[in-house]
Amino acid sequence: MWLAGNAGPERENDPVTALDRRSDDLLAVLRRGGDPSAVTHVERLPRQEGRTAPWPDWTPDLVRTALARKGIHAPWQHQADTAELAHGGRHVIVSTGTASGKSLGYQLPVLADLMADPTACALYFSPTKALAVDQLASIESLGLLGVRPALFDGDTPMEERDWVRSHARLILTNPDMLHRGVLPAHARWARVLRNLKYVVIDECHAYRGVFGSHVALVIRRLRRLARMYGADPVFLLASATVADPAVAARRLIGSDAAAVTVDSAPRSGADFVLWEPPVMVDVEGENGAPVRRSAPNEAARMMADLVSAGARTLTFVRSRHGAEQTAMTARRRLGDTDPDLVDRVAAYRGGYLPEERRELERALGSGALLGVATTNALELGVDIAGLDAALLAGYPGTLASVWQQAGRAGRGDQRALVVFVAREDPLDSYLVHHPEAVFGKPVEAPVIDPGNPHILGPHLACAAAEHRLTDDDLELFGESTTSVIADLVRQKVLRARPSGWFHHETRHPADQVDLRGSGGGQIAIVEEDSGRLLGTVDEARAPAAVHPGAVHLHRGQTYSVLDLDLESGVALVHLDRPEWTTIARSVSTVEITETQVTDTYPTGIRVGLGKVCVTEQVVGYLRRRPGGEMIDMIGLDMPEHTLHTRAVWYTIDHDTLCGAGLLDRDIPGSLHAAEHAAIGLLPLFAGCDRWDIGGLSTNLHPDTGEPTVIVYDGFPGGAGFADRGHAVLGQWLTAVREAVRLCPCAAGCPSCVQSPKCGNGNQPLDKAGAVVVLDLVVQAMAARTPVALTA
Repeated sequence: MWLAGNAGPERENDPVTALDRRSDDLLAVLRRGGDPSAVTHVERLPRQEGRTAPWPDWTPDLVRTALARKGIHAPWQHQADTAELAHGGRHVIVSTGTASGKSLGYQLPVLADLMADPTACALYFSPTKALAVDQLASIESLGLLGVRPALFDGDTPMEERDWVRSHARLILTNPDMLHRGVLPAHARWARVLRNLKYVVIDECHAYRGVFGSHVALVIRRLRRLARMYGADPVFLLASATVADPAVAARRLIGSDAAAVTVDSAPRSGADFVLWEPPVMVDVEGENGAPVRRSAPNEAARMMADLVSAGARTLTFVRSRHGAEQTAMTARRRLGDTDPDLVDRVAAYRGGYLPEERRELERALGSGALLGVATTNALELGVDIAGLDAALLAGYPGTLASVWQQAGRAGRGDQRALVVFVAREDPLDSYLVHHPEAVFGKPVEAPVIDPGNPHILGPHLACAAAEHRLTDDDLELFGESTTSVIADLVRQKVLRARPSGWFHHETRHPADQVDLRGSGGGQIAIVEEDSGRLLGTVDEARAPAAVHPGAVHLHRGQTYSVLDLDLESGVALVHLDRPEWTTIARSVSTVEITETQVTDTYPTGIRVGLGKVCVTEQVVGYLRRRPGGEMIDMIGLDMPEHTLHTRAVWYTIDHDTLCGAGLLDRDIPGSLHAAEHAAIGLLPLFAGCDRWDIGGLSTNLHPDTGEPTVIVYDGFPGGAGFADRGHAVLGQWLTAVREAVRLCPCAAGCPSCVQSPKCGNGNQPLDKAGAVVVLDLVVQAMAARTPVALTA
């Protein structure tokens, strides 16, 4: 990762070298096209000289020669250290900066063993298909005979899969295919499992939350089967952005790993700009709130201006819809200023067909595309050489992702330009005015919980279906395994026998386990007139993303959704040009089913942590003009969704609120505003996204009997976010209070207390009352140690 310097908010008088001028020129381009006051901070990230090491003496001559042809004549020190540890049989995690060449560190021992032993095999898996494709190209470019690398993912044709199983030696796949395609059919993969020497886990920081917990258990299932076939592979993990790498590796693979953390690769440095779009004149949002230019629109303007200046630019946007809209807006601007460049800007996102993704990846890699608006699909590892600038349209959910996205920019010795464009969101607003929360602060530790019974249980069922479970497996899967197995036996999922526990059904349960927590199936998005498949969306996201009336963007074309059939798994759309965008609205109720911890303060405040049942339903959608002005809300009748998860909450005695000056009529809006702001800032402390969590506030909750604010995890069984919020509650709510108190708006806006996903249309909200509520909780926690009552 880049190390932050000590620059102040501006550095106009700093000495500028010739290599720095390109970055300065590009920033000047952005300022001319926008409001110069939008820049709140510029951080100068320093250069670094590279430090090489000798090749390990076991490096094959053919590998050295192949690398020399690519201009690599010696490894960086961290590459050599990684390779030596793995070749010596140690599990290892390399955690050095983006584009520091981590892949060579794990490729060296893998290629050496594959060339020394003609039967040896290795697995490489990554969180995205694009990254696996990129790694395959890197390995094939070495031209080493006998390595036989091959992709095995959802895009692999059926006729090629048999060849991979029978002949490939370095198999590039992903956790989903390992879970569904390899482990359930392990007898067909016996050759690979028996000879498995290495397992590479690239971009391991991506495995966090529910997804990370699932992947940790898939890895344990893999280790178990490999041992059954007589192999004990070495694991090599890589990430540019993970806190406490050795601990993160242990949580993921279940064994200790050595950590290589000193980055010895050269760095050209970068100028990292924090940018807050200006408030638009004569435009009002919900309840008359001021409206800033949206981050995607501002980023689209910036990308068009940078492309006009000849700068290769990657723009990261939060959503698939946003990526499409940003690319379309940039192309429209170029159409007015530089028509010849219109076709050199495109969108890239998940949900495209495989051939569309490959075409875009080739165009981006070759330089045929100058500007690309993307989701985080291009955040991880893909080798995109020669980018001048990276634009981040909104906080991507974690500081780890901020640095991953920022690290995509860099060309030779020239300084890169990185711009973080704040959305109208409490967290984004907080960050652009608190640069210390970005620069010099360590990235988050991945939050995973493989012991979550909602996650562990299905994987134990899968493991038992692959081979009977025995007492020897209990330690591998963790402390809670015994109790979860007992539950599975009571539910008749497993059968206990003297020789172990058996899965009693003939069908493997892997298809019932969704690693990414998206709800299982996929909804096909189909054009009504032609029957053409445009893409897919997760079943759980479908009611909010492709409900009837929703506006859907696909490769620069706008569609309106005509119908959503969840049972058939189809959303029908037709080509359209509506003059609005749509945002789904939902309502929810939260029942506290088990209170596990209660912290009681003498000031009439209680803090709780425990299990809840959330019932949620999409009830309508807002239509907004492109500038942000709301047109209307249209009702919908969508099915209810029930979620059993974990939550953190606090309650405040009614008399305490009244004693602080709040009237009865003020209390609902005050709690509601405090809830929204808390959800907006929890990602800074819990390593989640605001869409991974939800909340509820009420002036009289039936389970607490008091005014209550609840924040819950948006995944079955919880993902650790609420527990993390409880652990840092004082820091979290202090930051929330400051963000709301210091926001310059009069009565509340999207930068402090309004929420883009509020089911009540952001009514009622009381910004001043929220400060009172947060003051009470923060002061109570600072003044006294609570009496903790643990259930």
